[in-house]
Amino acid sequence: MKQENEDIARKMQYILNMRPVFNKEALFSDGTRYYRNPTEPKSGEKVIISFRTQKNNVDAVYLVSGDQKYKMKVYKTTKGFDYYGTKIVMPEEIFRYHFEIQYGWATCYYTEQGVCSELQEWAQFEIYPNYHTPDWAKGAVMYQIFVDRFRNGDPSNDVESDEYAYIGEHSEKVTDWSKTPAVMGVREFYGGDLQGIIDKLDYFEELGVEVLYLNPIFVSPSNHKYDCQDYDYVDPHYGKIVEDCDGLLAPGDRDNTHATKYIRRVTDKRNLEASNQMFSQLVEELHKRGMKIILDGVFNHCGSFNKWMDRERIYEGQEGYAPGAYISADSPYRYFFDFHDQNRWPYNPTYDGWWTHDTLPKLNYEGSGELYDYVLKVAQKWVSAPYNVDGWRLDVAADLGHSNEFNHKFWKDFRKAVKSANPEALILAEHYGNPEGWLQGDEWDSVMNYDAFMEPVTWFLTGMEKHSDEYREDLYGNSDAFIGAMKNHMRSLHMSALHTAMNELSNHDHSRFLTRTNRRVGRVSYAGAEAASENINTAIMREAIGIQMTWPGAPTVYYGDEAGVCGFTDPDNRRTYPWGHEDRDLLEFYRKMIKIHKEYKILRSGSLKFLWNDYQGLAYARFSHIEQMIVAINNREEGREVMLEVWPCGVSRLEKTLLTRVIQSGQDGYTDAPEQIEASAGSVKIYLPARSVTLLHHKDQRGQN
Repeated sequence: MKQENEDIARKMQYILNMRPVFNKEALFSDGTRYYRNPTEPKSGEKVIISFRTQKNNVDAVYLVSGDQKYKMKVYKTTKGFDYYGTKIVMPEEIFRYHFEIQYGWATCYYTEQGVCSELQEWAQFEIYPNYHTPDWAKGAVMYQIFVDRFRNGDPSNDVESDEYAYIGEHSEKVTDWSKTPAVMGVREFYGGDLQGIIDKLDYFEELGVEVLYLNPIFVSPSNHKYDCQDYDYVDPHYGKIVEDCDGLLAPGDRDNTHATKYIRRVTDKRNLEASNQMFSQLVEELHKRGMKIILDGVFNHCGSFNKWMDRERIYEGQEGYAPGAYISADSPYRYFFDFHDQNRWPYNPTYDGWWTHDTLPKLNYEGSGELYDYVLKVAQKWVSAPYNVDGWRLDVAADLGHSNEFNHKFWKDFRKAVKSANPEALILAEHYGNPEGWLQGDEWDSVMNYDAFMEPVTWFLTGMEKHSDEYREDLYGNSDAFIGAMKNHMRSLHMSALHTAMNELSNHDHSRFLTRTNRRVGRVSYAGAEAASENINTAIMREAIGIQMTWPGAPTVYYGDEAGVCGFTDPDNRRTYPWGHEDRDLLEFYRKMIKIHKEYKILRSGSLKFLWNDYQGLAYARFSHIEQMIVAINNREEGREVMLEVWPCGVSRLEKTLLTRVIQSGQDGYTDAPEQIEASAGSVKIYLPARSVTLLHHKDQRGQN
């Protein structure tokens, strides 16, 4: 009997000491406020860093940074999870860390890439002390406008046919708003202007837009205006022309000294000041409506028309303008550019062109302190009164200067100049490749998110490259490749930069996403404009919108995407907004998805976790400790039923839980009629229609985020 009792006692002790199998899927931490508080610490500030495990599932958790190892303590247990925490005092330099988890004799590590058996130093979490991005920009709904193609609100300021010559041909006024842009349509003007934007402010509000991003608006001879003529003024063709005259070019005449109408319009200070005043009024009205605005800054090069260069002799002899560097060796702007032949004046054409384009003189910052200071003053000017712009989008920012070292110096000074004038101004750069070197808190705030949004989404849903130049069968529907690309590229966007990154499906440089849904490789020059809208699939567009409005970052709508505009890459992607001919169903879906994005704050700040994936299928969650938004994508041509494990994002396994279907799209449309779906033991079975996106929401009403 004694032996039997001892055996029973041993068995009881064994049972009491038993634990569940190690659950690596329960391990989680990231840089959101739920696991790092504060999220944007200053040097010397105490930061609480947290880590999640399954309840009673591990022996110990350590935060490891270099040679320092901090044992973490459980501070909260809820919904089957233990939350470990420790306090760290932020150093002056970058703080890198990972987690070490001990379970019995086993040890594993947790980094930004997830769980690993061998530590990957490159994948460690990073905190950049004193790195702050504007709170208003985190998750903000932005709207990009290519001004000439949005709306013609004032025909009196339209560029006239034969008003001047640009790249060898005369300017052309387009009178048919629905005409598709010509292949070499840089001289075509449809008449879109600031008044057209002002006229549609109600439209932006109804759509749910929070920030307008305007492609360049400064004086320029092209319709894209990436060849700036005068950084100090808004182009009167976008603003106001109060002083005008006759003087169009005669047929065959390409001498712009004869373009008296153009000269008067863009050099007369009364036109320039009136246009600036109009822009100031636009900004004021946007701010009254609770919206913000950012401008496009092109500071790596200007245009050959620029008053500093004046290759077209627009400003030569005009009152109030010094001679351009092309005109005279004595020009105050001579060293703004790098001239290869110092003996060619007057009219020296030997300057350095950006990517060898003589219409785009490269700005020579290294050779001119005056230029350096001037551009910094320009940057300050537009974010200061009376204009009060809310930030800059910087064109091909890494290409400024002639060395990497100088580039970083300039952007550091640029940030100081802008932030001193407006501390909450956004500095967002266009960049291809890893931007990490510029995202350390002292240069850019964030980037246009090509690598960690536009490209992976496009490859996954369409198999297309973002210019429609290539189709990849191996990437089409490849959810593993999608997840891998997102994880890899997102790690270079520290949480503050990630939440302000511009997430676009289309823009002025790439084909329209709706066109990519036809999976046709092509350009308008040989495929024709009609091919861009053949065999498109709006259902796939809705899937993409679903991802766009639920992914970390600032969802940015390229004008017309919401209305069903198609187009191959530049210039075909710059078609006009189809007023009166919108795809109303698509527009309404965009409106509803924007409303969801704004209503559920978890979509702005929540953690991200992938829940399920297979060929043409994907599910992820945006979540906090008490709230979850689950996003499920089925890109197959047929519907299917799937079982999703939702407990890893915090849905309780201990009790049955009701989730609410917020919206569901499919091949034939969508529904936003709410439907209750039960989750049992942390899993939910749902039907996903063909070509669909489904959103499920849950929030514990007993808790607070």
